[in-house]
Amino acid sequence: MNIFAFIASFGGGVIGAYMGALPAFIMTGAIAIAGAVASMAGGADMTVGFVAFGSYLGPHIAFAGGVAAAAYAGKTKKLGSGTDILSSLYGLSDPMTLLVGGIFGVIGFLIHHLTGAVLHLNTDIPGFTVIISAIIVRFVFGTGGLVGKAEPGGIREYFTAGKGLVCNVLLGLGVGTAAGFVYQVLVDSGASAAVTGSYPVLCFGIAAFSLIFTQTGFAMPATHHIALISALAAVSSGNPVMGVIFGILTSLFGDFIGKTFNSCCDTHIDPPAFTIFVFTFIVNILYGSGFFRA
Repeated sequence: MNIFAFIASFGGGVIGAYMGALPAFIMTGAIAIAGAVASMAGGADMTVGFVAFGSYLGPHIAFAGGVAAAAYAGKTKKLGSGTDILSSLYGLSDPMTLLVGGIFGVIGFLIHHLTGAVLHLNTDIPGFTVIISAIIVRFVFGTGGLVGKAEPGGIREYFTAGKGLVCNVLLGLGVGTAAGFVYQVLVDSGASAAVTGSYPVLCFGIAAFSLIFTQTGFAMPATHHIALISALAAVSSGNPVMGVIFGILTSLFGDFIGKTFNSCCDTHIDPPAFTIFVFTFIVNILYGSGFFRA
């Protein structure tokens, strides 16, 4: 364990709280793009591991800290809802809200270290950590249990039906096709292993940064789980069609997780992070790639 990174994780959690969980994650996407482009161009990438996925803006630290801070602020009635991951919480002028973010930044660092460096789980460790942290947050600050409680007499949905289902399939198909077949373009152009190896991070970064449109009020869906896993499946298998297949699967699975864990709850459990850690494990097992383990 790097003691300096451990100390820095408190600051990363505070950053996630004062920025807000989603704004901090959008910044993660921007830095991931820069790092991936630098690596693909043959330069030394010092941003992705240490900044975008490290103690500064790592989702398991900054985003998770922001999620925890929002849940605390919602529980103490300082925020309209504990599920609000868009609001920058510095405006609440509440030191405890920022402190909760810092504490969960440290918790995220410790979970990441345990599952990655100690247990060596064969999946995306930041994504796994985000979910474990969010589950802790739900039991500490939430009121409805793990999957929440539907209103009396209400009908609970676990999948989007009708036209929404068709849109989710097309969303996965579109993102998966683009991610998978651009990979093939790279291969056909003679791209090096360094280029194709960084390609999934680039796809993730672009999709994560696109959430800036969600932040500004547009109906932009989260697609970073689809883009990352589609690119990862294409690169790991060497087959662009697998990007398409995994694009559809991750889109539908993310919808299921969102409906299951966030429909009737007062804290946020992140569907893309859940999808990423589950499907990274599947891709790694199928193709022995070992991507994104830490």
